[in-house]
Amino acid sequence: MKKIVCALLLTLAAVLPARAAHFKLNLFIWSEYIDPAVVAEFERLYDCKVNLDYFEDEDTMMSKLQAGGASQYDIVAPPDHCVPALIKLKLLSPLRHENILNLRNLEDRFQNPPWDPGNRYTVAYQWGATGLYVRKTNDQALPETWGLIFDPKLQPGPFLLLDSMRDMISAALRYLGFDPNSTHPAELKQARDLLLATKTRASGFEGGVGGKNKVLDKTVVAAVAYNGDAARGMKDDPATCFILPKEGAQMWVDSLAILAGAPHRFVAEKFLDFVLRPAISARLATFNRYATPNKAALPFIKSEDLRNPAIYPPPEVVKSLRFTQDLGRKTRLYDEIWTQVKAK
Repeated sequence: MKKIVCALLLTLAAVLPARAAHFKLNLFIWSEYIDPAVVAEFERLYDCKVNLDYFEDEDTMMSKLQAGGASQYDIVAPPDHCVPALIKLKLLSPLRHENILNLRNLEDRFQNPPWDPGNRYTVAYQWGATGLYVRKTNDQALPETWGLIFDPKLQPGPFLLLDSMRDMISAALRYLGFDPNSTHPAELKQARDLLLATKTRASGFEGGVGGKNKVLDKTVVAAVAYNGDAARGMKDDPATCFILPKEGAQMWVDSLAILAGAPHRFVAEKFLDFVLRPAISARLATFNRYATPNKAALPFIKSEDLRNPAIYPPPEVVKSLRFTQDLGRKTRLYDEIWTQVKAK
């Protein structure tokens, strides 16, 4: 009899659907940018099913949101310089701070950022810098310069450009000695010409994760990359390294924001508050290999990561980093350059 009952129970378990989660959350985020274990923990704690969708570049993100994604997704992870445009397009919902009490855990510099004064719309998620991820050769020290891609004489081998308009144009401006957010036509022309010349020697364009993977599989020797992707690659292969060029680099902050038409706004607020918990923020930073903007999370970060200059650059290096600024209407100057650079 017991065998018959057990067989019936197993049959029922196979044919009956599992109880659906009570809540849902739709998250639109960069690929490989959130720890699945953290997502699973949120699902368990809040009886919630989290649906993940990914993007590889900001243009794809912006296009999808403008095409109706702002009413399909609950949360998006935009880079700092895209936030003003998202606000202007009315694609973001103002945050109800009373429902996100862990906002107080952010470092002071991330509580009133220039792209979103007073955190009206965003919560800082991770921060980092853009540089060069390179495979070492013959244990020789590599020059710490953007010249590794921009100067044919210094090129270490096949390399990839980052498929990111602002990162690449800013890198070219930096190498030429100009403001990385310049809107001066003559300076931008020089940056365009440099990128066009560099493109003829490059192995193409890739997103941050793709570039990292191609350095790891030895398809290329170098790639313009984000420091967190590089730090993860360095962990997998110690024969690779990350360089923040002496000319300076871009410092960026990715945030989390609730979309204007979010179908599950209350759950979205719970998620923002959840990821701002000190231990959770530390787990996310450890997974992503990026720096956390959460000051309360620092005691939970491994000391070896805090000492890793590829994740937490030393103060003297941080001074050389510059935020990618919103350029308003003058962004069209960059759009025109990027169209020419990417044209076949």
